Amino acid sequence: MNVLSMGVEEELLLVDRSSRRPVDRAPAVVATAAAALRDQVRTRFFAAQLELCTKPVGDAAALRAELTRLRRGAATAAAEYGCRLVATGTPVVPPSRPFTVTASDRYRRMARKFAAIVGRYDGLVCGCHVHVGTADRAAALSLSNHMRPWLPGLQSLTGNSPFYLGRDTGFESWRFKEFARWPTVGPAPVLHEAQYEAYVGALVEDRILLDRRMVYWYARPSERVPTLSVRVPDVNADLDTVVLVAALVRGLAASLTADVEAGRPPPRVPEHLLRAAHELAAAEGLAGQGLDPLTGERLPARALVERLVARAAPGLEAAGELGLVEESLRRLWGEGSGASRQRAVLRRHGRLTAVVDALAAATSAA
Repeated sequence: MNVLSMGVEEELLLVDRSSRRPVDRAPAVVATAAAALRDQVRTRFFAAQLELCTKPVGDAAALRAELTRLRRGAATAAAEYGCRLVATGTPVVPPSRPFTVTASDRYRRMARKFAAIVGRYDGLVCGCHVHVGTADRAAALSLSNHMRPWLPGLQSLTGNSPFYLGRDTGFESWRFKEFARWPTVGPAPVLHEAQYEAYVGALVEDRILLDRRMVYWYARPSERVPTLSVRVPDVNADLDTVVLVAALVRGLAASLTADVEAGRPPPRVPEHLLRAAHELAAAEGLAGQGLDPLTGERLPARALVERLVARAAPGLEAAGELGLVEESLRRLWGEGSGASRQRAVLRRHGRLTAVVDALAAATSAA
């Protein structure tokens, strides 16, 4: 079994060191960080966030080293501007002034076209995108088609946005709800290459999307590099969780490649069950109930994750990472998700600023 390359893109929030509120300093921070990180650090839609992009790597140890180097470099640059780097799916405390859209032609056009989505004090979310190397777009689409029923289980591992602008949302991943306001966010439809090209072309031509880069399905071919991009997870401060998720995605893709190469059709998944499974994963996360979209069975989210690991096991074994995944999951069962850790900090300290401090410390301790 071939071992596929993998990489991660992390969207991270910048907060003021004193107030812990989001601040629009990313353009300056990115410019400074780029001296060392070059094009692996980028601005994003809002000027209060930035993106770190690893190089393609072959194993989990190399991925961890890349993420550590990038986070430390960005955190050092952020400190020069009086702010800290925070890996959270949504801002914990509100900004003191409206969010600013980054000064680029594309982002400004997006802001004008989707003004109803881009609010003055809302709309900022931070995700983690896992890329798996594939031979071509057709292969990426085939993998996406086969991967659909497994992504709710993956999502339940990564909820890290329970708080939003000063309140507890009741969700493990409120990013899921905020991000869903954009066109195309959701499970990818089952499409082959010609269908994909026609469908996406029509979305752009009909001005539903600004451009092809605005295809935000949970798994889809990247428009920039020859990979399958999985976009379900929240960004997580805990680096073990990020490496775990990337290894699982890569292992699952490698395992499903056998089905693709054998010409097996993708599983039939009722659309309403698939969407319900994602909703439940966002609401209840790792410690709650899940839904198997293939059967409609309600069961603990942990059981869904165990099924996911079993399906990914051949690919994980081929990469030598099954033991790493099993050990990381044992730790996660004990310590809880990113969302549960955020809530635990609030219970201990009674202040959302303490939650931000804990997230910033974990993000920079990578």
